[in-house]
Amino acid sequence: MRPTRSSFRVAATVAVSGSLVVGSLIGAPAQAAPAASPDAAAAISAALGDRSAGSYIDASGKSVVTVTDAAAASKASKAGAVVRYVTRGAAELNRATADLERSAKIPGTAWWSDPVTNQVVVSVDSTVTGAKLERVKAAAARANGAVRVEAEAGVLSTRISGGQAIYAGGGGRCSLGFNVRSGSTYYFLTAGHCTNISASWYSNSAQTALLGSRTGTSFPGNDYGIVRHSNSANAAGNVYLYNGSYQDITGAGNASVGQSVQRSGSTTGLRGGSVTATNATVNYAEGSVSGLIRTNVCAEPGDSGGSLFAGSTALGLTSGGSGNCRTGGTTFFQPVTEALSRYGVSVF
Repeated sequence: MRPTRSSFRVAATVAVSGSLVVGSLIGAPAQAAPAASPDAAAAISAALGDRSAGSYIDASGKSVVTVTDAAAASKASKAGAVVRYVTRGAAELNRATADLERSAKIPGTAWWSDPVTNQVVVSVDSTVTGAKLERVKAAAARANGAVRVEAEAGVLSTRISGGQAIYAGGGGRCSLGFNVRSGSTYYFLTAGHCTNISASWYSNSAQTALLGSRTGTSFPGNDYGIVRHSNSANAAGNVYLYNGSYQDITGAGNASVGQSVQRSGSTTGLRGGSVTATNATVNYAEGSVSGLIRTNVCAEPGDSGGSLFAGSTALGLTSGGSGNCRTGGTTFFQPVTEALSRYGVSVF
């Protein structure tokens, strides 16, 4: 297969979620502040420390900052955020997460903080049964309501398989995430569990057209890798939408809960949905990965490494999940900003 712009693209979704809260318990400022952006809301929440438990985008598209007291509410409101009162601050949720790390790090589990419900959510797939499930339930019980357990359809796994798109030397298929560059040198990013398996990557299954050679990989812990293009003409700064058109990528950013996103992958093409959590930990059979973006976008084997984006902004690389695109599923993504920073490259 001749490398083309469409050979190296993958896409992402659409949707919003969250719950609306108004600052009716505090006085309105004399002059309303501009509406806070998702990044600004996340920064406000972080600055409030234990007086907040995160931020998200509500159903109307507004940025919501959770707060535990009136002083925090006032600060968030003055900065332009919608505020929502919650009972648990970041410290309590962090303690619950730390207990899960110590006692329930079992393949087939994943967890994240949900700012909408003000809880840590633990998902368990169909392999977590018997004594393993009891360990998870015991950890939830110790948290006194700060943790809830929910079943995950199918089995959590990375999304690699034999097929087409980008091909690993020695076998295996993944999807290219984003083309990137450092000066005049061009690379592409994909999943680390993909780049772990081969140093050489090809554009055809016969492995006669070399795309490039691996220059970095990180999995588990993270899930990103980088391959240097053997021919810079193969690199294009866009994502293929699997309908003959492309989405130009002009920057990279951080995902927000409730954000509408799209994913593009070589198995299932363009799929859409929304971000349901950030900073999630997933315990794959191969090892644990933390700091992931969780979405309700489906994916299947071979979609690994493919791009998650919102408009022209790159967000993530497909890591793994459960379910499929026939009945629906959950997919986790490695934040792309971390990989860009690690390798000193940028999207274009």
